[in-house]
Amino acid sequence: MQAADDRLAFAPPPQPGLLRAGVLAVIAHLLLVAALTSGLQWKREVSEVAAEAELWSAVPRPAAPKEVLPPPPPPAPPPVVRAPPPPVVRAPAPDPQVQHDAQIALERDKKKRAQEAERREDAQREAAERKRAERKAEADRKAEADRKLAVERKREEEADKREQAKLAAENKRKAEAQQKQRQAQEEARVAKQREDNLNRMKGLAGGTGSPTSGGSAQVASGPSANWAGRVIGRVRPNIVFSGAVSGNPTAEVEVRMAPDGTIVGKRLTKPSGNRGWDDAVLRALDKTETLPRDTDGRVPSSATLVFRPGG
Repeated sequence: MQAADDRLAFAPPPQPGLLRAGVLAVIAHLLLVAALTSGLQWKREVSEVAAEAELWSAVPRPAAPKEVLPPPPPPAPPPVVRAPPPPVVRAPAPDPQVQHDAQIALERDKKKRAQEAERREDAQREAAERKRAERKAEADRKAEADRKLAVERKREEEADKREQAKLAAENKRKAEAQQKQRQAQEEARVAKQREDNLNRMKGLAGGTGSPTSGGSAQVASGPSANWAGRVIGRVRPNIVFSGAVSGNPTAEVEVRMAPDGTIVGKRLTKPSGNRGWDDAVLRALDKTETLPRDTDGRVPSSATLVFRPGG
């Protein structure tokens, strides 16, 4: 039974798809037989040749696999021969002198290790003392630096306070000076107003104007009532304007004159809204050049003239 099991264990594995291959082979052989039969039948019908075929097997069968014998079992290993245990060798009894020397050596080694440990402790203690001294020196330096910084800040604060006090005193002096200046200006204004009132009272005492006149001078300095008409009568013939005007727009022109009436400057203070009419009025003043004198023979230094297209 063991041999059969070993043979099956070493037998080749079965081929997969063996049944499917057999079925396909049978179908192929059947198709081949049908084709051959039909071919022989066709030839027999055409040429009437008789033929016989002997079919050994309708379905081909594959041959069985060759039996594979299992390999022979390996030879048994040789028996292990164990060596006899070595004889027990007993150590000789220690010598008392050797034990005493060893004890002395151990004591000496122990003392040496204790001295080395003490030296290490001393070195660590000295290193800790040095570090403590260094930290104390660093703390002292930092404290000294902080003290100097505090002194410097205090000095700067005192300097800032002195500067602020100086600036406040300067501002106070300026304010007092401005107050004194304003008081002086106010006193000067009051004195001038008093003087103007006295002069006005003196002028009213010797005034030459009409009873309804509201001026304060002894002699009226403005143009007379008919001077404006004389000016318009001289300027209007020089106005050349042919454009269309809606309504009656007003153009006001400020004119500056020399003592002899010569126009030395003009400025359009109020446009009429019609650029053509305004330009025509300015051109007419340029063409007029000189305005007439007033009834007293004088010409005002400046006057505002009003021009309208409709008069």
